Amino acid sequence: MAALPEPIALLVDALSRLPGIGPRSAERIALHLAQAETDAVGKLAEAILQARARVRFCEVCGALTELSPCAICADPRRDGSLVCVVERPVDILSLEKARTFRGRYHVLGGRISPLSGVEPEDLRIAELETRLVHGQVQEIILALGTDVEGEATGFYLAQRLARPGLRITRVAYGLPAGTGLEFADELTLSHALEGRREMPG
Repeated sequence: MAALPEPIALLVDALSRLPGIGPRSAERIALHLAQAETDAVGKLAEAILQARARVRFCEVCGALTELSPCAICADPRRDGSLVCVVERPVDILSLEKARTFRGRYHVLGGRISPLSGVEPEDLRIAELETRLVHGQVQEIILALGTDVEGEATGFYLAQRLARPGLRITRVAYGLPAGTGLEFADELTLSHALEGRREMPG
């Protein structure tokens, strides 16, 4: 079998580093791009560069946004007394598709994982505590993964954030065990939010 030309092989390698794209998919995409119209490839490259240049993290919640604060944080119709804590910005998109939650969000930026070198101070926990100082937040909903690290992060947050007048809940276990929010459908996410339970502090 003939080897791929070096530029295509380099493109395959770059594409295969993207989440959800395996070696075969990367090769198919690379071969398609190498044969596509120059104008179409240029538009794709420009769209990637524009997204990287214009999208940033919301200064309040940590969501991906072009303007900061983001549309959710700036929306006066959202309930500021409810804050849903998620691991990554993409989790907000998953929860918003369920169209159930009308509060606001806070992105941790990951989860506690000593084996991977992620400690509490590496996450956006201090920023969350700052949001609690103003006293508007009455309930924190922990919408974290259901694996061991997600559970450990949830229990850590429940203890660290515990204070009078603040309710700390966790989404119900309607989510698939051992996976993230992006793998759950809208109905499952809706039931999980509605069935949240109190976390021991």
